[in-house]
Amino acid sequence: MSVTKVTVDGMDLSSDVTLSGTTPTLTIGDAGAEDTKLVFDGNAQDFHIGLDDTADDLVIGLGSALGTTTHMAFTEDGEITKPLQPAFQIRKVSGQTNIAIASVVAIVFDSERFDVGANFASNTFTAPVTGKYYLDCSLYVTSVDSASTYYQVQLITSNRTYYSIYGTIGFDADVSQSLQISHLVDMDASDTASIALYIEGGSAQADISNDATFSGYLSV
Repeated sequence: MSVTKVTVDGMDLSSDVTLSGTTPTLTIGDAGAEDTKLVFDGNAQDFHIGLDDTADDLVIGLGSALGTTTHMAFTEDGEITKPLQPAFQIRKVSGQTNIAIASVVAIVFDSERFDVGANFASNTFTAPVTGKYYLDCSLYVTSVDSASTYYQVQLITSNRTYYSIYGTIGFDADVSQSLQISHLVDMDASDTASIALYIEGGSAQADISNDATFSGYLSV
């Protein structure tokens, strides 16, 4: 079968195009040092798939201009990055002292290491889209009262509350303890997630140090 090569330069095609044959191939570009792209011209939004020749990355993004608002990038070595994927890590600048007992005490997180999408504020993460989010918290608690029954870290989301319980019965003396909780949670757009600590029994003497962190990202 003979193959006809057609070069299109500055031509508008107003009908469907079908590539047939044993191994049909559409090549965009001519091996030059330049960006090449395929643009999807939508009503409200445009999207593009293209080769960023400077970075040698295949990118998918919003709009018709290559290199702006990149949603996903594939490197020549196979790494895949999502620059706009919601992700955050927040820590405490100052500790919280003498945590009340028999009360759900909200944990204050007041310093952002990063917050892609600006979805964290006032100790609370707000999901920008519906999906499954991996959330993780680590608290370092000092002066854990050996007279208490347990310490309970709570991951409070709009759909449900998750618990991580640390028993203190059997402690010979007051100690320092690292308390952690992590879950893959389902969240709808505008659902929220925050962290709290509940202490059962003992005295209001436990302190949460400024080593506490709260982090998370959109998984699927």
